[in-house]
Amino acid sequence: MFTLGGIGFTAPWLLLGLVALPILWLLLRVVPPAPIRRRFPGVALLLGLKDDENESDKTPWWLLLLRTLAIAALILGFAGPVLNPQSERAGTGPLLVVIDGTWADARDWPRRIERLDDLLAEASRAGRTAAVVTLTDLPADGVSFQAAETVRQRLPSLAPAAWTPESDGVVAWAEALSDGVLPGGAEVFWMSDGLEQPWRPDLLAAFERLGPVTVFESPRPVVALRPPVFADGVVTLTAIRADTAGAAEIIVNAHGLDPAGTPRTLASAPVSFAPGSAEALVELSLPPELRNRVTRFEIDGLRSAGAVSLTDDSLRRREVALVAGIDDREGLQLLSPTHYLEQALEPTADLIQGSLEDILLANPDAIILADVAVLTEAESEGLLAWVEGGGLLVRFAGPRLAASDVSRDVEDPLMPVRLRAGGRSVGGAMSWGEPKTLRPFGPESPFFGLPVPEEVSVSAQVMAQPDPTLAERVIAALSDGTPLVTRKREGAGQVVLFHVTANAEWSTLPLSVLFVEMLDRLAISTRPADPTAEDLAGTTWVADEVLDAFGEVDEAGTMAGVPGEVLAEGRIGRDLPPGLYAGEDRRIALNVIDAATEISATAWPDRIAVEGLAVVPERALKGLLLSLAMVALLIDILASLWLAGRLTGPRASSGRAGLAVLVLAALILPGEGRAQDSASDQFAIEATSNAVLAHVVTGNAQVDAIAEAGLRGLSDVLYRRTSIEPAAPMAVNLETDELSFFPLLYWPVTPDQPTPSAEAYQRLNRYLRTGGMILFDTRDADVAGFGGATENGRKLQQLAAPLDIPPLEPIPADHVLTRTFYLLQDFPGRFTSRDVWVEAAPADAELVDGMPFRNLNDNVTPVVIGGNDWAAAWATDEAGNRQYPVGRGYAGERQREIAYRFGVNLVMHVLTGNYKSDQVHVPALLDRLGQ
Repeated sequence: MFTLGGIGFTAPWLLLGLVALPILWLLLRVVPPAPIRRRFPGVALLLGLKDDENESDKTPWWLLLLRTLAIAALILGFAGPVLNPQSERAGTGPLLVVIDGTWADARDWPRRIERLDDLLAEASRAGRTAAVVTLTDLPADGVSFQAAETVRQRLPSLAPAAWTPESDGVVAWAEALSDGVLPGGAEVFWMSDGLEQPWRPDLLAAFERLGPVTVFESPRPVVALRPPVFADGVVTLTAIRADTAGAAEIIVNAHGLDPAGTPRTLASAPVSFAPGSAEALVELSLPPELRNRVTRFEIDGLRSAGAVSLTDDSLRRREVALVAGIDDREGLQLLSPTHYLEQALEPTADLIQGSLEDILLANPDAIILADVAVLTEAESEGLLAWVEGGGLLVRFAGPRLAASDVSRDVEDPLMPVRLRAGGRSVGGAMSWGEPKTLRPFGPESPFFGLPVPEEVSVSAQVMAQPDPTLAERVIAALSDGTPLVTRKREGAGQVVLFHVTANAEWSTLPLSVLFVEMLDRLAISTRPADPTAEDLAGTTWVADEVLDAFGEVDEAGTMAGVPGEVLAEGRIGRDLPPGLYAGEDRRIALNVIDAATEISATAWPDRIAVEGLAVVPERALKGLLLSLAMVALLIDILASLWLAGRLTGPRASSGRAGLAVLVLAALILPGEGRAQDSASDQFAIEATSNAVLAHVVTGNAQVDAIAEAGLRGLSDVLYRRTSIEPAAPMAVNLETDELSFFPLLYWPVTPDQPTPSAEAYQRLNRYLRTGGMILFDTRDADVAGFGGATENGRKLQQLAAPLDIPPLEPIPADHVLTRTFYLLQDFPGRFTSRDVWVEAAPADAELVDGMPFRNLNDNVTPVVIGGNDWAAAWATDEAGNRQYPVGRGYAGERQREIAYRFGVNLVMHVLTGNYKSDQVHVPALLDRLGQ
């Protein structure tokens, strides 16, 4: 392509015609020809006479210029001018595209895919092979190079990850490539996320050994958010950025649930970066009620996991109520039952004082009773209801509890065990020879992993009555096995009893760090933002919610439990994605950005070409120039008519007729485009005005007519039997029509139907990924089985090969399609084969106790494949009469009825999903199934 400035020409040799413009000027100048001047004496007799019409003796200069410009526009137009021409990249070898694929890529992921699509399209035109590798998801079996067009079709399935690549893994993979895996080398295009990483130099060196390296980076800045820090009643947020040039301002929003449970933006604050600063702080002073509702902070308008910071218990100061027994030791602060509790909890919790009735009204997170033995009936009932609702009651023993009859003969609901009368102490009736130390905590204990100081000893305690349930309720014991701390579940809450006092009378436990750590493990105090491995040792955590690369919070599903030590390390990856992890009594947020994270822009060597993602699209100017040339010629015609007196005077009638023809032509020419647009709009209106079933045009007129009649009959059945009111079915051309308007596409397979283009397959894959369903019907009774040797079966394999279809299996007996509206076990059409194929169930799907079906995935199967010729069984004419016979007699009509029921189930499934899997429907289903 010849390029001149910012314009390229696809046929530059036609520009040589511009050289002839001066000659054309001279030729046009003599039209009409100049008259020959002769002096004739008789002309003197005509002097003083005036002619009513004047004619020029030569063409005016402005008309010559107009004609010259029109011809120049024609020449330039046919030369194929292109604005912003893209220069073709040199190279014929393999093309290796490497994408970082991290959370920092997510901020403009669609633009990256568009840029990558352009790159692969260019490689496809050059006949090159290509491979695309994401560093966060390295291929286990090496790089596989394929035709660039094939790789291009898989681009929509690419997605970034919410973590960064592991240094050792990516370097080892790149070195393996450069050490002979690709002996011929390859051209490398590296799509970077723009963040400096320690492994980049090694990776770049390995790529340069393969061949030339070009880097693509987005000009958009990378901004992230560190976890919130709560101190002194203020939430502090820190935003960080990679590019420190100039000042910048962002908005940080706090999201959570309002009292009605609706997600809302609870607070917003601007954050300003000073020039040259990589960090910016903002402080939010939120009321406790509002602060406790915040679930995440995020940067407004930025779709990235790094721009989202999930919150956990570290943001929420827990409210703890302290209630002590009657204390007659005035002035002896160290002997107060709650002194050591106050010292341990004041830094991390909001303490509440008052009567038990007032405390229950405040609904605290935990209530601690220090040597409180007897409660009134009203207090007991209120406290029990609070515990069963999810409260945590912690009780400490003491002289009053030891001397009372609480939980002696019958276990008190507010005590975890029954107690013996009296107590055990050094020198007492059940004496120890010396104070006892603590036994190391077992794996089943919430205190497991906490070190036991040797100086902690117990000199007195209340004793638990032996009981079959005692062993499972002991969570801490003395060295001789005597229970020290017991616990039981009560409704949604729990009751914990320390068999010693909350002060130092009976033990040295309240004087040790272990006392604070035990309170922390019981979720009494607010947790530190960054727990250590020692804090979480021996615990197991389950993901409640996970964060994807775009900052969207999703359910974790069936992820395996994570050991506490691994969670404390915080090494985010495939096995430990960012999200919210729940333990027995608390939740910990694992974010992409932690308190120590710093980001900086990548500094590439001068030898590396760095390009942006934005590409100015090419624009062909041929149509514009030819249109201008046509307009100039029309003006030339009008000017010629005017100069010749054809628009006025006695000869005006013929000129006006010509003018009318020109105006009519000018009005008709753009009308075709408007008609086309109108047809497209009308198609969209018809497809979206109501639910519409559609069939794929095969090119076989008879098959297409049967498909239309079948969907018409099914639509009538849906209208009569369900709340769905479908409009008339429509035919869909895969090459030109939009598919997203239709919930279901019926695709009859014929041996001679054309294979869709690559663009059509892109639309089909997008349709399947966004919730659409395709019913493939080979119409051959499935005589050879799925993927068999019939002509229709072979054509189906060819048609379905480029589609993004999940693994399939014959429809199981407990599939949702068997019960979305009717209870079915057979799916006949004109034929009765039961081999209908749907998306395979997950490998871990298990039968749930009490349910007649497995816990299958909750997705709508994107494809249903069979050969029962359903359209012929459904088909009716405009009057509603059956068009094709099905079976014989009553059995045939019964088969047609089951075919209609299968069609109803199919449409209900695609419109409502797997709602029939909900356990709320189990009783009705069991009753219908007769179980």
